[in-house]
Amino acid sequence: MLQNDLNIFDVVLLFALPASGKSEFRHFLANIDENTLKDQFHFGQTLQLDDFPYVHMMRVIDNELEKLGHKRLFYIADDQPEIDGHIYATLINLINEDYNDLLNRNTISCDSAAKLLFQRIDNASIKADLLPPMQSLPEDIYQQLAINIEQQAKELLDEKHRGYPDDFVNKTIVFEASRGGKDKATMPLSDPDGYQFSLRYLSDEILKRAVILYIQVTPEESRRKNFERTDPNDPGSILNHGVPLAVMLNDYGCDDMEYLIETSEVKDTVTVKKNGNVYHIPVAILDNRDDKTTYFRSEPSTWSEDKIKQFTLEVKKVTDKLFSNYHK
Repeated sequence: MLQNDLNIFDVVLLFALPASGKSEFRHFLANIDENTLKDQFHFGQTLQLDDFPYVHMMRVIDNELEKLGHKRLFYIADDQPEIDGHIYATLINLINEDYNDLLNRNTISCDSAAKLLFQRIDNASIKADLLPPMQSLPEDIYQQLAINIEQQAKELLDEKHRGYPDDFVNKTIVFEASRGGKDKATMPLSDPDGYQFSLRYLSDEILKRAVILYIQVTPEESRRKNFERTDPNDPGSILNHGVPLAVMLNDYGCDDMEYLIETSEVKDTVTVKKNGNVYHIPVAILDNRDDKTTYFRSEPSTWSEDKIKQFTLEVKKVTDKLFSNYHK
């Protein structure tokens, strides 16, 4: 379990529209000394959770299925949105499992990383009240698909294991995600859109330990930066992946975080009601509409002391406010 002093966040939910600065913010934290993290930001050494690698693998699966002459399971097309928005609950269930595996440092040995991934997706889908998609495949397609994506599935599993620390003293787990709804949608968003839906699927262990750090940009700025950062030769990259325009407009044309803050039962929190339990998750907003984060995409050796100092002060104001509302 996490062994933090009282000055450090246990779990930070790092939320924002795509390309809003989440990954750059993580990159910044990963290259700042531990004393600054703790004393200025209330962060321990960061441990990362992210649902994007699963989105990427689902698109890889769909593309391979098309090559095998089978229909896609998850996304309408490679440049189109998901077939069923409830897939966002599947993704959250995968993150819940990753969180548990991280805290227990569960190293999973298996003959096929691809088949393990298929089983995990099916189990996470069942928990989201969806039919298990991989079980629907004919046996010959299932076996060939496993062969075709084995290398990528193994890399994903190995990366997960490499993220396990030697100990959990003064560590902060950061879960990065984007949620939203259709362009120009009105509030409240309807399930399965928005943060309100996905938050209900986070495990109780996460919800009772978490705070939300929301990075704010406009949807228009999110779209602009998304296309600027896209590297078509690196589609699985956290820093360089791009979201297709149709997905940006359908899934991330707006989001509901400010609405959830405004309508929460407790000031400066987001209210989450789940299985008879009520959680008031502390929240603070880092205003990035004037783009404070793109600078930190570059190699840390190129960062100027002035830029580091300026951004540190900006982040400190936000995390101090967040911590003032945080009770372990």
